Amino acid sequence: MGAGLRVLLRGLVLAVLVFGCLALLLLVRLVERPLCGLDRPVTPHITRFVCRNAFRILGMGFQAEGTPMQARGAGVANHGSWLDIFALNACQSVYFVAKTEVSGWAGIGWLARATGTVFIARDRRQAAAQRQLFRDRLAAGHHLMFFPEGTSTDAQRVLPFKPTLFAAFFDADSPEVPLAIQPVSVIYSAPEDADPRFYGWWGDMDFAPHLLRVLALRRQGGVKVIYHDPLPIAGYPDRKALARAAEARVRAGVETALAHR
Repeated sequence: MGAGLRVLLRGLVLAVLVFGCLALLLLVRLVERPLCGLDRPVTPHITRFVCRNAFRILGMGFQAEGTPMQARGAGVANHGSWLDIFALNACQSVYFVAKTEVSGWAGIGWLARATGTVFIARDRRQAAAQRQLFRDRLAAGHHLMFFPEGTSTDAQRVLPFKPTLFAAFFDADSPEVPLAIQPVSVIYSAPEDADPRFYGWWGDMDFAPHLLRVLALRRQGGVKVIYHDPLPIAGYPDRKALARAAEARVRAGVETALAHR
């Protein structure tokens, strides 16, 4: 099968999966929203179905190690590719935290809004409202997920974690409802003879050309997600200490996995 035909067939099946299930999700939300409010007992299962099967369509290997956290709180992960969204949603129902600009991106913005992404603005005047939004979502039992590096990389390194968002979890933590942060390492294995950075998506790279390269490849690589032990918020004096601890675990997971490929 030629590369052009693979792009056509994989792209068509992937589009049917993503946008067909998006339509189903929006229909379910028409009932789910008035009955359950912030709670989403059904639609996250649709998202997980899409993400698990996206890797099957692409022909990519997928492996998970460790146990996704069941306690209230959030996951934090390194960010190397747009594929991270599929990888982190494949094993666990999560709600991503993203900058407000993402809501306006064609295609990706629609999916983000439909799946319950929490959008935040880089505006100190909105800090109090955003902390309340975090508290409301956590109180509803939502498991949040964010990328503390603040940007994506070439999937071969982990950048220093920015502590800003960690502060919101200290505000929401309490002895009655303790919160935790779970570090998660995401590691990509490039296809044979390909650049190790093949799945990385960073800098000024456009989404569409990168997607086409992935769709066109005959033999794919894979992705591994490692869930580390959760870090109780109460065990750390401040957001900076918690960010450093989370970064150390994510970095160790990525570097160890890359060294043993």
